[in-house]
Amino acid sequence: MQPEFEHTWSRIQTELRGAVTESTYQLWLASLRVRALEGDTLVVEAPAETRAWVADRYSRVIQSCAAAVLGPQVTVSIASGGQPPRSGRPTPDPLSSATSFNPKYTFEQFVIGDGNRLAHAAALAVAEVPGQAYNPLFLYGPPGVGKTHLMHAIGAYVATYGTGLRVRYVTVEAFTNQFVSALHARSLDRFKAHYRHNDVLLFDDVQFLESKARTEEEFFHTFNALHDSGAQLVLGSDRMPGDLGALADRLRERFGSGLVADIGAPDLATRLAILRKRADHDGVLLADEAALEVIAERIVGNVRALEGALIRVVAYHSLTGRPIDPALAREVLDGLYPASRPQRRRSVRDIQHATAARFDLSVDELVSPSRVARVVWPRQLAMYLARELTGETLPAIGRAFGGRNHATVLNACRRTGERIAADPEANEALRDLTARLRDDRDG
Repeated sequence: MQPEFEHTWSRIQTELRGAVTESTYQLWLASLRVRALEGDTLVVEAPAETRAWVADRYSRVIQSCAAAVLGPQVTVSIASGGQPPRSGRPTPDPLSSATSFNPKYTFEQFVIGDGNRLAHAAALAVAEVPGQAYNPLFLYGPPGVGKTHLMHAIGAYVATYGTGLRVRYVTVEAFTNQFVSALHARSLDRFKAHYRHNDVLLFDDVQFLESKARTEEEFFHTFNALHDSGAQLVLGSDRMPGDLGALADRLRERFGSGLVADIGAPDLATRLAILRKRADHDGVLLADEAALEVIAERIVGNVRALEGALIRVVAYHSLTGRPIDPALAREVLDGLYPASRPQRRRSVRDIQHATAARFDLSVDELVSPSRVARVVWPRQLAMYLARELTGETLPAIGRAFGGRNHATVLNACRRTGERIAADPEANEALRDLTARLRDDRDG
């Protein structure tokens, strides 16, 4: 990779990781490399054997993520990185490779504060002596506060210092997809061996086990087999075990049988430390460090939104050449995070109701399959606001909008960004909705 593209490509990769599931990223997108930026065309290189599949299935996602970093004018070309691709679509086996952990999610990069001190200490203890400290370790907290970071940090630590210990990270979505595939392929024994022959299993988003009866049953037996063998289990959720009411009692009891550690939203000092560490890690050149204070004061919900705001400011700096100072930070954030009142957490439902009222629609119309213009633009704007203001993942937002996929949400966010930048009326609609949501919360 050419040196001048390293920072830009790192930011695009961060967008990609947030746009797709971890298993999809590792299987198809982690191997992508940037070859060149030719005018407004970003040439991305994919392995020869997967280029056709990536171009067919993920080109829109890659395009949207590149546009989020480089601006709406950029286009993406996916080139082959070597020999011509094989005919047909590749079918790599997701059970054949070891887990790859996010290199940014390490203990060294985790910023400790009052809201996460216990969870960090417990995670480090588990990483140092798997199966002996706290088993299971159950981490819970709202989206974007560091649960996945700590789970990847445990995995990376064990993989590096665990002297041959087998460690695997998986989300409920990936576990479910692999389980269903194993059922169809009649390869359940291989699936069971894949998960039960581990020394450390990191299982994220366990709240999504609810309403998945067969997956829940299989995970129950996997949990028991690993626990009985002395393997370490680490679980991540947005709720504590007792609040997962749709899960069977026997599973909730097992979740709560070890250490349950909550992770809260970071305070101002922690938010500022997170921004400083991220800016240092990414080599961001600050004209005035007070720009970070502006971001830390405006964004109080979660770490994901905090880092997303920093990326937004850096991207604006890259596109305009303006220095990263408090004035730039305020200008970039004013539309979504006004300084007049403190930001408070909104839900996707709040945003849907406010948007529907603003455009004289019903919520049912907003989330419907309708493609008429009077519905499409409000829906895109509502998805954009949901991504910016709630901390929900793209798949979660898609589900809330009639079961749409993450690529549809990402495309809606890209189109909305382009429209509010070019259309004063669209920008006014954004500001009006943001004010409505703020006033509703404050009232």
